[in-house]
Amino acid sequence: MRQLIRKTHESDASDTLTLDYERRQKSRQRAVLDSGGEVGILLAPGTKLRDGDVLVDAAGQGVRVRAAEESLSEARADQPSALARAAYHLGNRHVPVEIGEGCVRYAHDHVLDDMLRGLGFTVLAVRAPFEPEGGAYGDHSHAHGHHHHSHDP
Repeated sequence: MRQLIRKTHESDASDTLTLDYERRQKSRQRAVLDSGGEVGILLAPGTKLRDGDVLVDAAGQGVRVRAAEESLSEARADQPSALARAAYHLGNRHVPVEIGEGCVRYAHDHVLDDMLRGLGFTVLAVRAPFEPEGGAYGDHSHAHGHHHHSHDP
């Protein structure tokens, strides 16, 4: 079995590995490549994988990570202030959210769907890759235009 031991963004990839959000949070696991080969993933603890990351083995061979389509709920609103309200209520429940243009997505949950409908949102069931925000102190390895700054005095 091939061992993938580090994460990079600048390597070529000869294969792909499609994982759902939950599996992309694990730094140590066995997986099956899209081509059918088995790999072991042995990354530094706490390493989170995002769509497009490349995992490299000891020989320098790369495997590109792909985010799998998942069952998601999508709360839609026309006003940014309404989306902020949805994100607030979901974040208050520690729900990972992906913020998009005119919508907030989260792992499908009928209880949360009902809560947001009760707040006036249109909630749709969708299938799509899930790339939630990394959090204020979490993973900022993806490029969404975030500016990194310090809060030191």
